Amino acid sequence: METVWAPHTLQTEVVTILQKKGAIADTDLHKELKDSYGDVSFREVNRTLMKLELIGIIRVSRLMKKKRRVELVEGKSR
Repeated sequence: METVWAPHTLQTEVVTILQKKGAIADTDLHKELKDSYGDVSFREVNRTLMKLELIGIIRVSRLMKKKRRVELVEGKSR
């Protein structure tokens, strides 16, 4: 009998990276996701970050003009 594995979602991967590394810049997070998933667009990363922020799992704040800081909200890791 074959075992069927559920896909590891982009949202889960973002949370996993943030748990391991702590707060990270969005550009660095994009690089990490490209290493894990291959071809991931920055638009997909932004969409995922917005979903996670609306749920209340992460917080995104502005560092510089084109750089943002992504961090887990305290006590909200899945």
